[in-house]
Amino acid sequence: MRKERPLSELADAIVTEVARELRERKLPVATYRVQFSRSFRLHEAVGLVPYLRDLGISHIYASPLLRANRDSSHGYDVVAHDEIDPNLGGEEGLRALVEALHQNGMGLILDFVPNHMGIGSENAYWQDVLENGPSSVYARFFDIVWKPVKDELENKVLLPVLGDQYGAVLEAGELVLEYAEGSFSVRYHDHRFPINPRHYPMILEQGIEELQGEGQPTEDVEELLSICTACNNLPPRTEADPVRIQERRREKEVIKRRLDRLYTTSPRIAAFIERNVKRFNGTPGDPRSFDALDALLDAQAYRLAHWRVAGEEINYRRFFDINELAAIRMEDPQVFEQTHRLTLDLLARGWLDGLRIDHPDGLYDPEGYFQRLQREHFLDRCRRACERLFPDVAFENLAPLLRAAWTSDERLHRSVYIVAEKILVGSESLPGRWMVDGTSGYDFLCRLIGIYVDVRGKKPLDDLFVRFTGIRQTLDELLYEKKKLIINTSMASEVNILAYRLNRISERNRRSRDFTLNALRSAIIEYIACFPVYRSYITPTRLDDVDRRHVELAIFKARRRSPVTNATVFNFLRDILLLRHAAYASEEERQDQIDFAMKLQQLTGPVMAKGLEDTTFYIFNRLLALNEVGCDPGAFGCSVSEFHAANVSRRRGSLLATSTHDTKRSEDARARLAVLSEIPEEWKNLVGRLSRIARRHRVRISEDRIAPDRNEEYHLYQSLVAAWPLQPMDDEEMEVFVGRMEAYMVKAAREAKVNTSWINPDASWDEALVLFVRRLLYDSDFLRAFLPFVEKVSEAGIYNSLSQTLLKMVSPGVPDVYQGCEVFQFSLVDPDNRRPVDFRKLTENLREMEEATDRLELCEKLWESRRDGRIKQYVTARSLRLRKSDPDLFAEGDYLPLEFAGPRRDHAVGICRRKGSRAVIAVAPRLVASLLSETDPWRDTHLLLPGGTGAAPWTDLLTGKTHRPRTVRQCDALPLAELWSTLPVALLVSGEYPGG
Repeated sequence: MRKERPLSELADAIVTEVARELRERKLPVATYRVQFSRSFRLHEAVGLVPYLRDLGISHIYASPLLRANRDSSHGYDVVAHDEIDPNLGGEEGLRALVEALHQNGMGLILDFVPNHMGIGSENAYWQDVLENGPSSVYARFFDIVWKPVKDELENKVLLPVLGDQYGAVLEAGELVLEYAEGSFSVRYHDHRFPINPRHYPMILEQGIEELQGEGQPTEDVEELLSICTACNNLPPRTEADPVRIQERRREKEVIKRRLDRLYTTSPRIAAFIERNVKRFNGTPGDPRSFDALDALLDAQAYRLAHWRVAGEEINYRRFFDINELAAIRMEDPQVFEQTHRLTLDLLARGWLDGLRIDHPDGLYDPEGYFQRLQREHFLDRCRRACERLFPDVAFENLAPLLRAAWTSDERLHRSVYIVAEKILVGSESLPGRWMVDGTSGYDFLCRLIGIYVDVRGKKPLDDLFVRFTGIRQTLDELLYEKKKLIINTSMASEVNILAYRLNRISERNRRSRDFTLNALRSAIIEYIACFPVYRSYITPTRLDDVDRRHVELAIFKARRRSPVTNATVFNFLRDILLLRHAAYASEEERQDQIDFAMKLQQLTGPVMAKGLEDTTFYIFNRLLALNEVGCDPGAFGCSVSEFHAANVSRRRGSLLATSTHDTKRSEDARARLAVLSEIPEEWKNLVGRLSRIARRHRVRISEDRIAPDRNEEYHLYQSLVAAWPLQPMDDEEMEVFVGRMEAYMVKAAREAKVNTSWINPDASWDEALVLFVRRLLYDSDFLRAFLPFVEKVSEAGIYNSLSQTLLKMVSPGVPDVYQGCEVFQFSLVDPDNRRPVDFRKLTENLREMEEATDRLELCEKLWESRRDGRIKQYVTARSLRLRKSDPDLFAEGDYLPLEFAGPRRDHAVGICRRKGSRAVIAVAPRLVASLLSETDPWRDTHLLLPGGTGAAPWTDLLTGKTHRPRTVRQCDALPLAELWSTLPVALLVSGEYPGG
């Protein structure tokens, strides 16, 4: 009889096998972001794969693919995590895309949304919560406060969906009771609100005596009465006992089936129900006729309200301030399991190769989330290894041993490629304990654009901004003010809930019970407004020095800004946030303090995002190139040495983004705007001239209001510089452009929240802005003044665009190309950056360039016609193909910042990537606006080659030219005038390099 092997031995064998797989795991070479929608589905992307392969892309980086709301344009409003969105092509579409990718040696990375779901009629979980309240089996999914500040909302969810006050909407007949398939619901336009089955008798028993007195056989009436009895016997929606909750869940469905059967088999019961439904729906003009429907709605687990009350009374956590996106409790293991089942399965099956995690700062415990995600994928790998190695062994018996192995061995912690959408501020770094490969790339974007901003332009642009707009506030003051605006309007309800929680904590301690609710609320508001980064990551088991410093700094600033508030209130708040529990605090009290601290951490990020990215960025308009996600508009530029230092310290799996679906402007628009820092005097003169022309087009709205205001006008001029097309426009193209600018300026003004806003839109102001833009852009005097300037800036912007493109492709990390940005794109914030991409044209362009036999002649032609954008596509393809041909060099090779000698040494950037005898050098210009008028600007300026590369010739993979080093300052060097004689960038490989 064969002796069975110990489970520990089997587990060791499985771990060894999975560890081998993980050692072979490769980082993506380059990603290409595709925005899927009804107009571009998964099946369409199949045809895109060969083009992306030839471009040098290794992975498609897909926008969210799980089922979202039917009319979703972006996919972030997921309503079902267990299904690929049928509107995008469903599982069959995904299968086809994955097969095409694998056939071409490529893969797929998915944008996954763990923080929130889209809510509404299509979300079965949410509908169940509305029907059943706290007793819903899905109540634990959503971050709902069932005992909020307002007593009337206890065990209810506030739904701010109405276009007017509740009573007005009700009496206008806009809330319509409906019956369908055994259940009742109330419809409001596209919204559907289910009626609690326990309250069906309120509808079914009205006038039932009429049926009983008709003298007909009463079997159907008896069944109706029996159904009403069953409804009344259902456990209430406040039931907490799990057994009774399951009873309610089971029996309510039985009731619906019985009612549906009765309705379809008894015409008189059907007619009776229809009459009652009609009675409940009332008659507009007769307010009392809506009393029954009002009473029915009042009994439900939700309260319908005007959308304007959301900011103060909403009692479910949202994604930022978007009422249609409800946060989910990903810290609950059951929620995690149900929402990740399909995605983990797709990873295990090899359909997905990695994930980009959206908004991890919204999670209760981001670190714990990433740990669980990596651990579960590791266990999935182990399960598959077990099936291969030991098919007769039950995996469940091995799972505890495998979990223990994962916990104890750090080499197993990164079993799947994950990047986090983490916005870093200043010198902030990605939390070291996060089990991710890097960020989604905003930190790289901001360092990169910084090297094209001339620091000498800071003072003149400061002066121009102040003089033209009258705004003298510093960025810090403005951000503080706008964060408080967000707190007191859009997110007041979240702060109110936190204040009441903190008040309950303070009441339990004799040293803090005298703190008033108002004082505690004020302290929370000041703390959030002063918090220096997006959020801290304190947990019950971890408090590092970085988080402690952030908390202490915010408390210090908040205390200084609130001299009338007792300092001990801030000390109390600080101790709670740093989890300094009183020695005599009970376990329950400690847990309440932990929960408060964790919940407050979830709020600082949304307030920062809304206050900075979605408000201050539209007001502090000194130089819009710097008003970008993850950037600090107050930091005017970045030195080349700082850029190199950031490259060296970056996690090698981080995406290198320059444009995304969330950026305020595309990379080329940003690169062009940076030129303004080089020519501030010319810019100032142009702005003065444009403003004088614009006076006749300003719109007087009232005696003291003229649109646009000076800051909006300054914003418009920069936006026109950023977005103006490189090619001349015909009448139709001009009309499209004018429409884009009209829509953008209304959005920008609403985001600024000065003259109009999303919460309180001022139609007269919006209309005046549209009229001003249209009049201005069709004014021939304006165009005569503007076009020569934008022509000059555009030329310098092309240099910047090509320069940043090349540097991105050789920097440590994973280059990411946003759809369509392999050619010049001058887009503004969404939805402008989500316009359709002409992939057919891009494919044709690339094929034509591949067919060219003379690389130097091709480059000369591409540079001559550079405004058509093909030159950027060429640089992108050549550099990405090089990266794809030697991924180890770029993933593991040394990074060497290069130096220059000569009069223009500060106008060039160089990077060398080296591994063994293989070396690649990228050389690109910066700050070129003042040089373009010179005949030979690069004369006597040389690239100094790094030591150890020898004196062998270097080949430019772009032009095909060979360059031989010469000696400069006792170093091997290459003259920039020679390197850039055809193109203003060079991608060099050493003679020993295979690509040379």
